[in-house]
Amino acid sequence: MVNKPNKNEARLRRHRRVRGKISGTASCPRLDVFRSNAHIYAQIIDDVAGVTLAAASSMDKGFEGTGSNIEAAKKVGLAIAKAAKAKGIDQVVFDRGGYIYHGRVKAVAEGAREGGLEL
Repeated sequence: MVNKPNKNEARLRRHRRVRGKISGTASCPRLDVFRSNAHIYAQIIDDVAGVTLAAASSMDKGFEGTGSNIEAAKKVGLAIAKAAKAKGIDQVVFDRGGYIYHGRVKAVAEGAREGGLEL
């Protein structure tokens, strides 16, 4: 019997390894991305205080289109940048969540940069 590697466990291992090196503070919070098959989610987190400062996802009210494509990910990036700007946040550290920086994860980062966040 062949043991198939669990992709999510490998992603979580990568995520824990990266999280050991980066952390969000009040002056430079962490922009975290979670990608599911159907939707994409982004949060801005202050790890020192342990609070979420802003959040956006493809499940938000008023979001148009499907949440599982690059255009939707870019919209989520723009939305999280707008929410961050409203809270006075203009610089964040990007946490790709163990995913490859490609496709939807990259689109969230590009959308956030277009919205005025400095990554």
